[in-house]
Amino acid sequence: MPLTVILAVVAVLIVFGLVMGISSLMQSGSDKAEQRVRNRLKAMAMTDISAENIDLVLHEAAMSEVPLFNRLLEKMRWASALEKTISQADAKGTAGVYFLVCALLFVIGFYAGSFSGRTLISLGSGLLLGYFPIMRLKGMKRKRMDRFQQQLPEALDLMARALKAGHTFGGGMRMVADEFVAPIGPEFGQTLDEINYGMDVDRALLNLQDRVDCTDLKFFIVSVNIQRETGGNLAEIIAKIAELVRERFALFGKIRVLSAEGRVSAYILTSLPFLLSGILYMLNAKYVSLLWTRELGQNMVWTAAVSIVLGVLVIRKIIKIKV
Repeated sequence: MPLTVILAVVAVLIVFGLVMGISSLMQSGSDKAEQRVRNRLKAMAMTDISAENIDLVLHEAAMSEVPLFNRLLEKMRWASALEKTISQADAKGTAGVYFLVCALLFVIGFYAGSFSGRTLISLGSGLLLGYFPIMRLKGMKRKRMDRFQQQLPEALDLMARALKAGHTFGGGMRMVADEFVAPIGPEFGQTLDEINYGMDVDRALLNLQDRVDCTDLKFFIVSVNIQRETGGNLAEIIAKIAELVRERFALFGKIRVLSAEGRVSAYILTSLPFLLSGILYMLNAKYVSLLWTRELGQNMVWTAAVSIVLGVLVIRKIIKIKV
């Protein structure tokens, strides 16, 4: 059977699965939300609410609306990691939908690369196009976590002032949830809801740490948990953590200034081959066209592309300094 026929059959199956998954998600969206509300009200009305019931109300989620596909994804570690990334990025959809989209884009990229007649090129184009939704998702997560980290010092200052004014720890968190916009406001509000439903404060804070990928937040959670066991001035502790976070921001800004030369070098070295190729093509198109009309030229182009990617990764590793 020809390769194009196999790819066409696989593409049709993936498109069918994608359409069925999205349609099922849209049809069951309202029913799922209504059922979630019923479960929460039913759990709140119970006289004896255990930790398992609380987790059922707060964390019940499916990776796919198709039961068989959902059970298959639950057995895969990467699917749970993808679901966590979707939650941290506050993106729509489930791990099943992203998996189908990535598979569809992989087939499209592989089919487009198959016209070159080389399996390596087809595989590379398929992987690159198939990874694009994950790369976009990670970019959304990074922006959201950066926004959370920027809001954290002000939120901790507000909690410290609330505690000094006589409010409780829960009251301080409620003020942060009410006064701050996303992402820190809804995240603190969800943590406070978990506490109000009967979950231990330690466990609710650990759930917050699991939902948010922020190093500075770990300082706050560990300090609060230690203070609850040993005692101490919680308002002063939170104020010190806010000051520490601001100092880390200042240090991070200095590091970005010092590493700016490396980033500019990466931009120049990456764009220089394309710029020179464009100039040479305008001056002598016949001479440059040998790069894609001859086999030796094609090998040179792919070798240069791989070298550029490796160079960018090495420079990025050098200039990326953790604070």
